[in-house]
Amino acid sequence: MTRRALRPALITASGAAALLLLAGCVPNAPQGGDTARLSVESTADSCAVSASEAPSGNVVFTVSNAGDQVTEFYLLADDGLRIVGEVENIGPGLSRDLVVQATPGDYFTVCKPGMVGEGVDKSPFTVTDSGVELAASGDTAQQVETANANYKAYVKDQVEQLVSGTEEFAAAYIAGDDDAARALYAPTRVHWERIETVAESFGDLDPRMDLREADLEPGQEWTGWHAIEKDLWPAEAEAGFVPYPPEKRADLAERLVADTATLHSKVQDLEFTLDQQANGAIGLLDEVATGKVTGEEEFWSHTDLWDFQANVDGARVLYEGVRDILAKEDAELVERLDTEFAALQELLDAQRVGDGFRLYTELTADEVRGLSDQVNALAEPLSGITAALVL
Repeated sequence: MTRRALRPALITASGAAALLLLAGCVPNAPQGGDTARLSVESTADSCAVSASEAPSGNVVFTVSNAGDQVTEFYLLADDGLRIVGEVENIGPGLSRDLVVQATPGDYFTVCKPGMVGEGVDKSPFTVTDSGVELAASGDTAQQVETANANYKAYVKDQVEQLVSGTEEFAAAYIAGDDDAARALYAPTRVHWERIETVAESFGDLDPRMDLREADLEPGQEWTGWHAIEKDLWPAEAEAGFVPYPPEKRADLAERLVADTATLHSKVQDLEFTLDQQANGAIGLLDEVATGKVTGEEEFWSHTDLWDFQANVDGARVLYEGVRDILAKEDAELVERLDTEFAALQELLDAQRVGDGFRLYTELTADEVRGLSDQVNALAEPLSGITAALVL
C-alpha cells in the first residue's frame, strides 16, 4: 500500500454476464451441431474431468457435486490465473453446466469445494484445433460485458484464496510457529497484491490491513500485515524493538482474519466497468513504481519481489481482459504493451529462486535500476489504455 488519497470505488450497478475471457460467449447450451460434452465430478479432494482435451468450438462441462460442500468449477487460461469460464454455487448432489466456445490452446481445470482457497486437483486441459472457424464473440458491447464479468470472477477467486491463506498464516503466528508464518507470509500476500486497487476502494479496510509503519498518522493504531511482519523479522527491526507478547499476536492475527472475511463479503456483489478495469491496471503498476521497486513495501521481510510480481499479474490480467477490445481501437498500442509486459516479466523471471524470488536486499543497484526502467517503459503506454478504450 502507498500513502495516497483513496481511489474512487471500483463498484457499479451494471448487470452480471457470462464468465468467459479467452472464449466466445455462449449463454445457453447449444442445440445440435458439433458440441463436446464432458462431465466433471467434484468431491472434497478431486475434480475429475471425463477427458483432458476437447476440440475447439462449443464445449459443455456438466459439473456434478459429489461432495458435502457447495462447490464451483473453473476453466483457467494457460497462466493458471485468468478465468475463462466459471460455474459456482453447486450444492451437494446438484449439477450445473458451464458452456464455452473454446479456442485452441492450453488451459487448466480446477474445482473449489467450499468456494474458498486455491481449489483442488488443478489439471491441464487442451483444446485442439477442430478446423472449424469459430463465430465472432459478439459486438463490442458484448465483449465489454464479458470482460467486466470475468474480472469480477478473478477478484472473487483471489480473495477466496486470500481467506484460506490468511487463516493458515494467522494460526501459525498465534501458535508461535514463526518459521511457518514467515514461509506463508509472501505467498499469501500475493492474492492481496493482485487485486490491491479493488481492496483500496473499501474505505478504511485497506489501511487496517496493509498500512506501513512509515505511513502512520500520529496516534493511529497500527494493525494488519506489516505490523505482524515487523514482529516476525525482529532482527531487521530497529534497535530496542520488543517482540509482541502472545496476547498482542492473537489480537493482530484475529483482526487480520476478520478484516479479510469482511473483504470477502464486500467483493461478492461488485460489478466493474471498462474504465475501472483500465484504471485498475494503471493503478497496480503505480503500486509497483512507488513501493515494490523501491523496497519500501516489505521493509523487514524484504519480500518485495513477490508483491512486485503479484501487482504485475493483476495488471496483466486486467490488460488481457480488455486486449481484444483495445486492439480494435489501437493495434499499435496493443503491440507495444505486449512487448513491454514480456520484457518486464523476463526481468522478474531472472530473479526467481524455486517457487519464490530473491530478497530485495540481494539485488544489485543495476538490477534495481533495470527493473525500475522497465516499469517506467511499461507505465507510459499503459497509461493510454483508458483513453483508447472509452474516449
